[in-house]
Amino acid sequence: MVVIWLIWPGLTVAFAQANTIYVQRASLEADSAGWALDARFDFVLSRSLEDAINRGIPLYFTTGFELTRARWYWFDEQAVSTSQSIRLSYQPLTRQYRLSSGGLQLGFPTLSDALKVIKHVSVWHTIDRAAVTPGYVYTAAVRMQLDTALMPKPFQIDAVNNRDWKLSSDWKRFVFVVNQHAK
Repeated sequence: MVVIWLIWPGLTVAFAQANTIYVQRASLEADSAGWALDARFDFVLSRSLEDAINRGIPLYFTTGFELTRARWYWFDEQAVSTSQSIRLSYQPLTRQYRLSSGGLQLGFPTLSDALKVIKHVSVWHTIDRAAVTPGYVYTAAVRMQLDTALMPKPFQIDAVNNRDWKLSSDWKRFVFVVNQHAK
């Protein structure tokens, strides 16, 4: 009985970590029309999510981004709030994993190759130059989650009751300041 007691706390930690997406880093880089988000996430799919993908059930990963500015006299100003979703599916005839976002589709031979692309959000234009004022201090926030609301309705019901289908990160916040020469 002592052996089971020593193993049990370790299993609890493993289950808690399996349902978490970690934001490893996030930054904003200037592009031609404003700023683009570059972020890296880390997560492990549970066995039931891998089985779902391999059985043809698509999974949707949604990355959210917000940019706010603190105001002493009122609620914080929300300068930008946007999100993008990536659809991960498996095509049994071609034996490829497929990522779809907007009109873009990419095929990958393995699930791990497809997940590498999902875990690295790069060159996502999030902030237009007109949305921010030089010299002001903003708080940028980013997160990723498995978006069960985009799944087919029968699977949404199962996802509500199953903790394996709850995969999300906390908001990662960082400071963003626009300098005078940015405009």
